[in-house]
Amino acid sequence: MPHSSPQQFLGFLLGSTHRRISTGFARALKPYDITPEQWSVLLMICDRSGISQKEVAAAAAKDQPTTARIVELLLKKGFISKSMNPGDRRAFQLYATEEGQLLIGNTLELEQQTINTAVAGLDPEQLEELRSMLELIYHNTGNTHQE
Repeated sequence: MPHSSPQQFLGFLLGSTHRRISTGFARALKPYDITPEQWSVLLMICDRSGISQKEVAAAAAKDQPTTARIVELLLKKGFISKSMNPGDRRAFQLYATEEGQLLIGNTLELEQQTINTAVAGLDPEQLEELRSMLELIYHNTGNTHQE
């Protein structure tokens, strides 16, 4: 039986590509004391002020315990605050602090540079086709189980 290269398998290639991009972004974020995972949650909270932790988990495709851990870290670092949801006393609304908003403002360019490096050589049509294909794959795999 011939040996196959892992790069021949789409799942391996998708995972490896994600890890490389994430590692590059993590290096760029290191001076800001935040990980790409924390950064993406903070970005969501900046964009949707007052979002609930449950909504963050759903939008980020993360389970509740992982989201809770990230939220707690962001609170400790002073990047977000939370307050009781007046409509549901069991839920909290999350808000970016001024420090959190500044961090996102100062690092959005780093994220864009990381992605630009990753997609270098693709023309706009190819990039849009790639985005469309990845969205379809994401959609197709969403009904299998919650991460």
